[in-house]
Amino acid sequence: ISLCTQHTIHNTRERMSRMTFCRECNNMLYPKEDKLGKVLLLACHNCDHQEEAVDSCVYRNEVKHSAHEKTTIVHDVSSDPTLPRTKSTRCGRCNHREAVFFQSPGGRDEGMTLFFVCCNHQCGHRW
Repeated sequence: ISLCTQHTIHNTRERMSRMTFCRECNNMLYPKEDKLGKVLLLACHNCDHQEEAVDSCVYRNEVKHSAHEKTTIVHDVSSDPTLPRTKSTRCGRCNHREAVFFQSPGGRDEGMTLFFVCCNHQCGHRW
């Protein structure tokens, strides 16, 4: 029998984050750093109980969507001086010859996605 009660809150194939409860008062334990010992502890906010964490993963957030589905491009992105520009492509909407471009990581199966934005300020077409 385990000394602490654990409930799985997020299950993945690789790793799980767990909610762990105090064995003294049954309140949730929270991550706390022991800077001197350089170890991760789980501490109760209600009583003085603390224990060494079994796993260093305290939170895991997996976002599952395609790059096209959730990528939002601000309208003034074409005036961003930090983005690379090209004149070797034409806008499909206004036929303008200059565009900025940037990469966005896709999912595991998608690889990197390259986005182009027309530099014609009246157009701003994205492809």
